Amino acid sequence: MEILLHKEQLQLMIQRLAHELTEQYVNLDELVFIGIQPRGIKVGDAICAAIRKLHPTQKLQYGVLDITFYRDDVREELHLGAKTDLPFSIEGKKVILIDDVLYTGRTIRAALDALQDFGRPQQVALCVLVDRRFNRELPIQPDYCGKAIDTLVSQKVKVEWEREAVVLY
Repeated sequence: MEILLHKEQLQLMIQRLAHELTEQYVNLDELVFIGIQPRGIKVGDAICAAIRKLHPTQKLQYGVLDITFYRDDVREELHLGAKTDLPFSIEGKKVILIDDVLYTGRTIRAALDALQDFGRPQQVALCVLVDRRFNRELPIQPDYCGKAIDTLVSQKVKVEWEREAVVLY
């Protein structure tokens, strides 16, 4: 086990991502932030809380997306879906998908498929805390990334919110 990011580093990374995500937009009305179930929700919550502190007078649209039934790599087990909560339209909006770790790209592919059921966004961007660069199965890259790392397929990267750290197992 190796700690990649400690509490202070994780908090700084979330602040930096909040700044990066909003620096090119005068008005947040054209943006929609969506945390991907299950692990992207904690990241999305943290980033959106930081954005709200930066822009307290602007309305921030944040929702969560369940991709359980859009995955192509889970077939034989019975899975229960989580809750999708998108209390706004994504039609013509700029959507920022938020997840914790980008690994094979299959979660993001499933999220893109799921989004189509809710409308046609103008643009979709991807924000992740950790990008495991050399393990991709699909041609998906993050637009906003906290930390890019090189890992072996046998290793796991977990964002552990209870200890506020990113850990490599």
